[in-house]
Amino acid sequence: QVQLVVSGGGSAQAGGSLRLSCAASGYTYSSNCMGWFRQAPGKEREGVAAIYRGDGSTYYADSVKGRFTISQDNAKNMVYLQMNSLKPEDTAMYYCAVDSRPCTVVAGRPYRYKYWGQGTQVTVSS
Repeated sequence: QVQLVVSGGGSAQAGGSLRLSCAASGYTYSSNCMGWFRQAPGKEREGVAAIYRGDGSTYYADSVKGRFTISQDNAKNMVYLQMNSLKPEDTAMYYCAVDSRPCTVVAGRPYRYKYWGQGTQVTVSS
């Protein structure tokens, strides 16, 4: 049974930083795409970043490029999202997800991800 456990999040001032972690277990894919998504109240879920386990290729939404960094530790089955220079518009519930297909197929498309972790709230105040 695939399980994704998200930790981190919380509150920060604008310009501050937060780090999210996603611990994955229960699958044996040698390659997959791990993604971070977020959803603000009344808005659709949007892709934030993704990373391909196979070669570490990364993908970012334009809104977070240069501020957020996705990384992975394959030995620990962990994926991280370092969020710097936070803005109030980054406020949302953040989720991690995984799919066995390459990021070129699923990145940024929440409906294509098979497994999801629970959300963690990120609140950025001005």
